[in-house]
Amino acid sequence: MSSSCTILLCDANSFFASVHQALNPALRGRPVIVAGRESTRHGIVLAASYEAKRGYGIKTGMTVREAKGLCPDGVFIPPRHDLYIEFSTRILRIMREFSPLVEPFSIDEAWLDVRGCENLFGPPLTIARRLKERIKTEVGITTSVGLGPTKLLAKMAAEMEKPDGLTVLDFPDVPKKMWPLPVKDLFGVGLRMEAHLAKLGIHTIGDLARFPVDVLVRRFGVVGRILHQCANGIDYSPVDPHSLDRVKSVGHQITLPRDYYSYQEIEVVLLELSELVARRARLGNYLGRTVSISLKDADFNWLGRSYTLPYYTDTAADIYAAARQLLHRHWPPGRAVRLVGVSLAGLVPAVSRQEDLFGRVEKQARLDRACDRLKNRYGERIIYRAASLMGAGVLYARG
Repeated sequence: MSSSCTILLCDANSFFASVHQALNPALRGRPVIVAGRESTRHGIVLAASYEAKRGYGIKTGMTVREAKGLCPDGVFIPPRHDLYIEFSTRILRIMREFSPLVEPFSIDEAWLDVRGCENLFGPPLTIARRLKERIKTEVGITTSVGLGPTKLLAKMAAEMEKPDGLTVLDFPDVPKKMWPLPVKDLFGVGLRMEAHLAKLGIHTIGDLARFPVDVLVRRFGVVGRILHQCANGIDYSPVDPHSLDRVKSVGHQITLPRDYYSYQEIEVVLLELSELVARRARLGNYLGRTVSISLKDADFNWLGRSYTLPYYTDTAADIYAAARQLLHRHWPPGRAVRLVGVSLAGLVPAVSRQEDLFGRVEKQARLDRACDRLKNRYGERIIYRAASLMGAGVLYARG
């Protein structure tokens, strides 16, 4: 391994299912399937443990009915997004103790650049082993870690050994380890691109790496050149700890367990989503101005509306007030709702905020920070609005 292999990609194995197994040791070794309930309109498999994947062929996206047919003894658990955010945050905190250069890629993946940290924690391979062990011990889930000289090769390496893998992929390894793989396994190649490449006789990553780059550029433009570089392991993008600063919006939407007809019921869900969106904004350390809501009725007709506040905010009260206003202005009373979404856009780094004459903003900020500290330490469900205990609440419903 060359000294340039300083970038790690940490991938939490079967993340959603692993979170539930970590919380309940009795589930370890059992086929755990995270999915919506058949009685609702979101009965799809979201994640499955490796016992369910390898032992029964459970795949993400199949219906609960299909999954139960393949795995009648599986443990079916409804999703708990608050828990997944909590566990993801804990993993990121551990990663940042090894280096400040941490770039989240998704809720269960992040890059880490340990260049310059060797004198503190040892060589990169040692850091990778220590990182895996700490996450397993302190968080309770296994990870697959890839180590390479670029973000691309680190990502490709992490995919090569699951679960609980540790793989090094350096430039000299690319022809032997990466080129024989199907081209669809190359990071960034989707189903549509795979079909386009197949028409050119490109079926493996090696085929793409050896293909004339000028032909790829004529066919796909700048994307063709990037694909050719990726097939050869070339990636110039740095690990950017500020990548989230450029996120355009944060949001969340949920399919309701039944049709909601009254403003009172819909407002409870808007409040829960506003709390979640505000929490995510504060975790990312940014403020936003534009609040949007998404609503879908029983016939799948969709409505999206937005309102731009005169100030930046990261508080649920401000987001909820705007969302509630949009609901009453644009959604007819009594019309069925089956999906609700809330988002906050126009984001800027939270370096300063507009104060008010009577101190309401600072008082609310102190309250939010106190709640965040409780959730960071004890979990997302340690404190939430009393409205969530009403029958219309969905994010914190028990069972």
